Amino acid sequence: MTSELIAMSIKGLMLDPVSNSPIVVLKDDDEKFFLPIWVGIFEANAIALQLENITTPRPMTHDLLRNMIAELDARVIRIVINDLKDSTFFAQIRVIVGGPAGNKTLEVDARPSDAIALALRTEAPIFVAQSVLDQAQTITPDSEDQDEKMRKWFDNLSPDEMGKYKM
Repeated sequence: MTSELIAMSIKGLMLDPVSNSPIVVLKDDDEKFFLPIWVGIFEANAIALQLENITTPRPMTHDLLRNMIAELDARVIRIVINDLKDSTFFAQIRVIVGGPAGNKTLEVDARPSDAIALALRTEAPIFVAQSVLDQAQTITPDSEDQDEKMRKWFDNLSPDEMGKYKM
């Protein structure tokens, strides 16, 4: 059984007001689904650097990974946040090896934060499995049964709070 894949993009990167942990918020094109994913500080910084087009004097880990993939004559086709178990998200990075002809496809397990950081650097699309959206604490503006406090918090976020993450 394969779950439908929903194309998503980054709505913003912010800090959880309660835990002070970084959150990357994904959204679909129609803004029907919003998916908050709590990430580590280093991964949040890697995502923020790329979102803000900041280049570092030396390659960071995700830059190194992008460079290695390119040097191996491969390319990242997409990343998929494909599972959610015990409040932990899982992702896969699809890589095609063998240049333009692409003679081998690899599915590499990854943390969503690392997969997102790599997707940003390789301009690969980000997808979330519908099954993950169904079981996650997704924030849907029109849904009656969502946690009211979380929805109000999300609705009241200013564009400044959603768009900027201070490194």
